[in-house]
Order: sequence, then structure tokens, then C-alpha cells
Amino acid sequence: MTKLNTYFASSPKGLELLLKEELIELGAQDCRETMAGVAFKSTQLTAYKICLWSRLASRVTLQLKTFKIFDVLDLYLAVSGMHWEKIFDLDKTFAVSCSGTNDSIRDTQFGALKVKDGIVDRFTKSMSDRPNVAKNDPDVRIHLHIRREEATLSLDLCGNGLHQRGYRQGTGAAPLKENLAAAIIKRSGYTDGLLVDPMCGSATLLIEAALMALKVPAGILRTRYCFQQLNDFDQSGWEELVAQAKYQARKNIANTDLKVYGFDKSWRVLDQAKANVRAAGLEHVIELEAGDAKNLVNDFTSEGTLICNPPYGERMGEQPELIVLHQVLGERLKSEFSGWNVAFFSSNPDLLSRLGMRANKQYKLFNGGLECFLKLYQISSVARQVKAHVETQMSPGFAEEFRNRLKKNIKLLSKWAKKENINCYRLYDADLPNYNAAIDLYDDWIVVQEYQAPKDVPEQKAKQRIMDIVAVTLDVTGIDPNKLVLKVRQKQKGSNQYEKLQQVKSVFTVSEYGAQFEVNMKDYLDTGLFIDHRLTRQMLGKMSAGKRFLNLFSYTGSASVHAILGGAESSVTVDMSNTYLDWAKRNFELNNISMRKHEVVQADCLSWLARCEDKFDLIFIDPPTFSNSKRMEDSFDVERDHIQLFTWLENILSARGEIVFSNNKRNFKLDTEALEKLGLKAKNITEQNRSKDFARNKNINNCWLVTRVG
Repeated sequence: MTKLNTYFASSPKGLELLLKEELIELGAQDCRETMAGVAFKSTQLTAYKICLWSRLASRVTLQLKTFKIFDVLDLYLAVSGMHWEKIFDLDKTFAVSCSGTNDSIRDTQFGALKVKDGIVDRFTKSMSDRPNVAKNDPDVRIHLHIRREEATLSLDLCGNGLHQRGYRQGTGAAPLKENLAAAIIKRSGYTDGLLVDPMCGSATLLIEAALMALKVPAGILRTRYCFQQLNDFDQSGWEELVAQAKYQARKNIANTDLKVYGFDKSWRVLDQAKANVRAAGLEHVIELEAGDAKNLVNDFTSEGTLICNPPYGERMGEQPELIVLHQVLGERLKSEFSGWNVAFFSSNPDLLSRLGMRANKQYKLFNGGLECFLKLYQISSVARQVKAHVETQMSPGFAEEFRNRLKKNIKLLSKWAKKENINCYRLYDADLPNYNAAIDLYDDWIVVQEYQAPKDVPEQKAKQRIMDIVAVTLDVTGIDPNKLVLKVRQKQKGSNQYEKLQQVKSVFTVSEYGAQFEVNMKDYLDTGLFIDHRLTRQMLGKMSAGKRFLNLFSYTGSASVHAILGGAESSVTVDMSNTYLDWAKRNFELNNISMRKHEVVQADCLSWLARCEDKFDLIFIDPPTFSNSKRMEDSFDVERDHIQLFTWLENILSARGEIVFSNNKRNFKLDTEALEKLGLKAKNITEQNRSKDFARNKNINNCWLVTRVG
């Protein structure tokens, strides 16, 4: 009777059932699913066949020995007592890996070291010599797995992971592993026939689908496996398996009329994909062309399968374009691909919902540690409608309440802004409870900033609503999706799956009451211009003629610009950040301001203020709500410490000087009694400095005009 050995085939999480089915087809016996793999029994030649043909396994290992370890000595004795000299020769290099720990083996590196010691000592004892250890590309790989007191020693039959087929010459930023791509193809239901990928990237999905349809072994291009280095290697049996496989592959490729099509808008990625296709020997089967998925048309003569792994948009700032992409692609699929089977693989189910199609099946898979979903759709096989240009607009009923409010706001505020001579203002400020965000316009850019959702709103619903806001805003304004910046509160995981969809310069100039300011939409938390302070800056400009002006916590110096343009005799602009002060200098240059009488100072504002001996006629101070400072009690709290702040300000204020004091602490209370003891009085000017676009937000900032008493 032919001997059956015990093996284990590992796989990405979620592929265990598919792998078990594949192993049974390849001749494995007694298959048993475990976490991230399948244990099975087979002959040696069947194990070779699995290594050659498996599309789903990551690697295959041969179980050598299972034993108990209660201390380190148990491990050493078990390993050193094995006949390693019968398994591989002295001239072979080897490496040991370990997974799992227990009370005795608390470190995987230590476990691997003890196995290595046992192997080396066995060779030395039996052959008076020892094989060398190789960290990189060893001939033989031994693996120790520990689970509680049970240890299993195995031989890796593969070497490099089986997903490394040998055809990949170049890839995009984060390609799918080949065995995951094969699983997506299997789950999609595709077996052969017309196949299209409108965002093919490095063409992994297309290559795996074609190899599967043509019955070409997954490992046909691989030239090296670890089992070839073992003493019991059946060379003739292996050569016969490979010869049969190569003959079948050549025959199937030569005689096929299979056509598979891929498109991608990146020429660089497309060149990589073409190199991969050539390496796989499929250049006569897979056709690749440059094309944007948003412009996808159905020029094919028959119905088929469309499969796609679109960008996930893990960085929320890249989601606006992806929302449009999914919506437009969904419309094109519904209007032009009736009768087709469609499969989308993504880690972002919210984006998949923008396709506007109901999935008839869904599978959960994992791309590394990232939970992903494969959704399958059947486009209704009704008679195809006359082809028409697919507009990017959504159906009128989509988030209708928010849509109507935004339209109304734009109509009212655009006229007002033109009259006010400004081109950056707030379009929407959480007007509707269900759509809790702020939307700001900066010339032809838009910033959408999410507010914290109420606790009774589920996280998934809140995410859906912010995507609704983005989608409707893009639709109503008609703005370029690349010029919509989305800022959300939730922490983002990982990095983007693809390279940035499109680089768009995000630094430009905006106008405000005749002043020019540089804004940056993407590189910082804020844009460089607090538009809620607009009227305060205008007021400073009107107050500053002939005066010595001081701007503390100046940020990018916008208040200084207005004061100088308003006729300030001199000015000092102070901030701790060199980045913001350099920005302020650029704002001065934009407004043709000479620096001869206008000083920019990099300093801790509180320390600088405490030691300042100059006098100023007009002071603007907009301190943070909270800040660390060596000059204060380990920190600065605007409500706790504002009187100390005014004590310093009073020392540098001229006899008839004025202070404009602003902060954004909600429910801030000015200590007027303490202020009066300093000889100062305050007038609340918050309401008069709140402009029309911020009329709904009563808590955005507080502002006082402070002067001397009498």
C-alpha cells in the first residue's frame, strides 16, 4: 500500500473551505479545515502535485513529528533524537522558524534556536560535521509550531510562498496576493468566457482567471521548491508531473479563443501589467488598454463577467473622487451591461453601496489583516436601453432634505459673498440634525468637516451620512472631486491601497475685502485662514490707521495683513511656529507689504509678552483654549489664566490703546471684576463680528473689545 503522509496547507483567513475543496480535487485525503489552513493526508507525489497546482494555498508543510514539551530539555531531546541526516545532506543549508509559545518556550526566536541546536548536534554526533544555517533562501526550511504542551515539527515543501507564481514583474502600490486573487475569481463564479476588469492594476485578477480557465497550473513558472533538496525527493515522478503540466498548458493556450480584457488609467501601472502578462505567457489571451473606469462602455459582442478590485480609499481625504467613481460606474453597469455577472472586492462596503446595486451574494475575505468583502451582482437581463451619456448626477431623491438645504444656502450666500467681495465662506453649518457637518467654500475648493455624531446615532449610520453629504455636495456644486477635502473625526487605519488617484495642487490664493491670502487645502489640519474671524479682521483694518499694532498667536498673519493694509504705522506679529510665520511672510508678499516697519517674531507668545517693554495702540490676541507653557502652571488654560494674560497686556497697552480679545472656548466667561481691578473694561462684540454665513453657530468664537477705564 502506498504510504500516506500528513501535511498541512496554509491559506489566507477565509479561504479554508475553498482550499479544502481544491485539495480534494487534487487527490488529498482526510481533509480537515483549521484556522487559516487545511490538514490532509496524501502520497508524496500528490503533495508535489498540490504544490504545483494549488491556486489557494500559501505553502504546504510535511509533518515530521508531534511531541509534548514541558520544558526546554523536552524540545531539545525530541529534535536531537531525530535522524536529520536521512532527511537532508550536509551540503544543504537550512533555516528554522517557530510559531506559538508556552510556559517553557516563551519566545519564538528561542524556540527556533533550540531546534537549530538539536539539528546541528545530531549531525555533529552522527557525521562529525554540520550543515550551515542560511537566513536567506535556505535549501531546507524546518518549522516548529507550539500549542500549549504540544509541539509539531514540519518540513516546508515550498520555499517561497506558493502565491509567488513567478510571473509578477511589477506591481502597483499594494497588489493582491495571487492566491487571494484566485479565491476572488473562484467565489465570483467565473470559469471561462468573456472577462473584463475596468481597474486592472497589475492584472493579477485577469492572469489568475485566465490560468484557471485554461487549466494552467498555478506554479508552472516556478523553478525551485524545497522538496527538491530533500533526500527522498522523487525526481522522476516530479519531472513527469511537470512535463504533463507544461504540455497541457501549451496546448490549452495555443488552442484557446478565450479573451480577457483589462483597463487602467495609469500608464505606469499598465506597463507593469503588460510585463506580468507577457511573463505569464498570456499576451494572446489578455488584452490591456488605457482607460478610465468612469468612461467604461460596453463594446463587447456577448455577455460576460466583470470583476473589479477598486481603490478602497482608506484615507478619507481621497474618498470624494472614489464616491463619484463608484456612483458613475454603477450607473454605467446598470445602463450598459445588462445580463452580466459583476463582482466587486473591497474593504469599504460604504463605497460599494454607492454602486446603487443590490448584491445577490456576499463573502468575507481578508487581504492580510484587512477585512474585505466580495459582493456579487447580477445585472438584470432586460433589453439594453439605448446608450446614453451617463451623467454624474444622482437621482433627485438622494438625501433630498440635505440637497434642498444646500441648494438654498448656495443661492443666498453666493450673492451675499459677491457683494461682500469675498470668495471663501461657509455654505452649510449642521443646518439639519441628520447631516452634522460644516461645508466651507474656498474659491473653487470645498472643505467638508464632520462634527461629532450624537451618541444615539450608530457609527455605521454616521459614516453613511457623511458619505451622503460628500456625494450630494459634489452633485449640487459640480465641483471637481479632487478639489473636495473631507476631514473626519474617526481614526483612519493603514495606508491607501493605491497610489494617490490624482495629484492636484492644493495651495492657492483667496480674496477677502481686498486682501489676498494663501490657503492650503490638504497639508495641515486647518487651511491657513479662519473664515469665522473675517469680520474681526475687517474691523481691525478699520481701527488700525496710524497705530502700532501687535498680533499675538498670529497663526498665518491674516489679522496683521488687514491691519497693515488699513494703515497701521508699525506692527509686530508673534507666533511660536516658524511654519506659520513663513506663511505669514508669504501673505505679506501677496499684499505687497514691505517689512521695513513690520516685524515677524518667532517666540512663545506668553514668554514674549511677559518680558515685552514696548507699547502698542492696538492689540489683537486670539489665544488657544489650552496650551503647554513653561511660563504658566505647566499649562495655559484661557479661562483660568486670561487675567494673568491681561495683566501683561495692560503693561504694554498705550494710554488710549485697544485690545481685541478672541477665543473659541465654548461658554467662556470673562472675569470682568478682575479686569476692572487692572483698570480695564470689556465690551462684548461677538454678535456684531459674526457674519451671515456663521449666523447659525452661536458658539464658534467669543470676541471682546477691551479698553482702559475712563
